[in-house]
Amino acid sequence: MRSTDADARIAGYVFRDPALLAQALTHRSAGAPHNERLEFLGDALVGLVVAEALYLRWPKADEGAMTRARAELVRESSLARIARGFELGARITLGPGEMKSGGHRRDSILSDALEAVVGAIYLDAGYDACRAAVLPWFGPHIDALPAGGIGKDPKTRLQEWLQARQRPLPVYELLSESGEEHARTFHVRCQLAEPALEAEGSGSSRRAAEQEAASAILSQLETAKP
Repeated sequence: MRSTDADARIAGYVFRDPALLAQALTHRSAGAPHNERLEFLGDALVGLVVAEALYLRWPKADEGAMTRARAELVRESSLARIARGFELGARITLGPGEMKSGGHRRDSILSDALEAVVGAIYLDAGYDACRAAVLPWFGPHIDALPAGGIGKDPKTRLQEWLQARQRPLPVYELLSESGEEHARTFHVRCQLAEPALEAEGSGSSRRAAEQEAASAILSQLETAKP
């Protein structure tokens, strides 16, 4: 019989073993048993569930399109957005230091906890139940992707442009970080040796800032005279 305790329920799923959920929601800063092993398991499961969904929903998409879509869906900020939708942060057990610094709002902690919950569901009820519980979390985000998949990201497009012309690859330099720990802003410069161009970008992660800088370089290349 499944528990009816509210503490054993999350995102519509009720745990047979509430201790698994408690561990999934315990950050390592709060002591053992914490959620890192469950996160490891959940990371693989999330990738599988999303890959299977894309394979079935996009019968004509090639491997590259599905790979890019999966990367977009399972990246840290995407998982953190889903976790916020469940108000997961309020349920994560943190140590005093992480609690004081606002760890319950940080993307890395939220995404790790979400993956740990997925791992816990799998151990609690098996893969079929895990897939049934988790797939609805991603369904709306898959539906929101452009038909036929998403294009290559700016960093990849810039790298391919340079490689096709046998030119040096771009160099990305972190210029600054600012803001609270749970809401950082990164400022990055992208430089090319040939042609000699540079651009800057900002974002909530270093990756996002680099993508913005690469996009700015691509715009310069597109508008440059032949």
